[in-house]
Amino acid sequence: MEHFKYSFIVTGIGLFIALLWGGIPAVTIAAILAVLEVSLSFDNAVVNAGVLKDMDNVWKHRFLTWGMLIAVLGMRLVFPVVIVAMAADLGVFKVAYMAVAEPELYSSFLTSAHIQISAFGGTFLLLVFLYFILDHEKEVLWLEKLEQKLFKIGKLDSAEIVIALFAILIMHLFLPEEEKLSALLAGLGGIVLYVLISSIELLEIGTEKEVAGKVLKRSGVMAFVYLEVLDASFSFDGVIGAFAITKDVVVIMVGLAIGAMFVRSLTIFLVEKGTLDEYIFLEHGAHYAIGALATIMLLSMVMHISEVFTGLIGVTFIGLSVYSSMQYRKAEAAEAAKESTEKS
Repeated sequence: MEHFKYSFIVTGIGLFIALLWGGIPAVTIAAILAVLEVSLSFDNAVVNAGVLKDMDNVWKHRFLTWGMLIAVLGMRLVFPVVIVAMAADLGVFKVAYMAVAEPELYSSFLTSAHIQISAFGGTFLLLVFLYFILDHEKEVLWLEKLEQKLFKIGKLDSAEIVIALFAILIMHLFLPEEEKLSALLAGLGGIVLYVLISSIELLEIGTEKEVAGKVLKRSGVMAFVYLEVLDASFSFDGVIGAFAITKDVVVIMVGLAIGAMFVRSLTIFLVEKGTLDEYIFLEHGAHYAIGALATIMLLSMVMHISEVFTGLIGVTFIGLSVYSSMQYRKAEAAEAAKESTEKS
């Protein structure tokens, strides 16, 4: 409970604000949005933990404080307003007023930007998945036969970038003519941003400096930026999906804020409890879930896919990886017991 105390505090404050704003119905909707946010972002928390475990305590604290403010106010409130402002060619303050005074109109503008949002978030998340799954130096394998075959692709230079480019170009073919250019640029933006963040070590020269660059990426400012962009990629569809439940921006912000806080607390919990080491395949399951989400986001550019399906497929991968991890631990324990008996 110690790890989640601030989440419960934020929950209490958020639900109280919702109660003052819209009564019991607002509280109910905010709670539903919070639960959906957590269920859809559990894989995000696991991947975050994989990066966060290499961070020093200062940056862990900043991730939970500054990162929380960026996640709630920036990615779930300000950034959607900026997207609508760009899409509708309106001023940011005018759009912010529209979000409160004319939520139906604001929602329609935000929904109209879904293709560009999915292109950007889909390509970024696809690269998160590909860089993990095609890493042929990875020692732990979950779906061993499949992953060994994928390693052959991973040995090719820039295979991940080629696959991501191919994916966005394929989806580009099925889009209306007026959406093609903006979707392509958004997809390329997701690819470029991922490469810039993940390749900071290439700016260093020499072995020692290259190692230092990797440490910086994993433990300092670039790791922080990476985690925030990853969170943004997860949050885009969540914000749009929230408008299918309610058009009240205040209730949406409260619900998503509660969910985002729990996701961050869960990330810290996974790191400090060593859960990724205990459940050896959990990180694999989270990345497969991210790969599925990326695919769904890209496909959603041309077809509607239920948020329920998106959530279930992520939970399925996480659940299977936890089960596999438990079976692995049992097998290891049995092997250790057998060796001990033979020695005695």
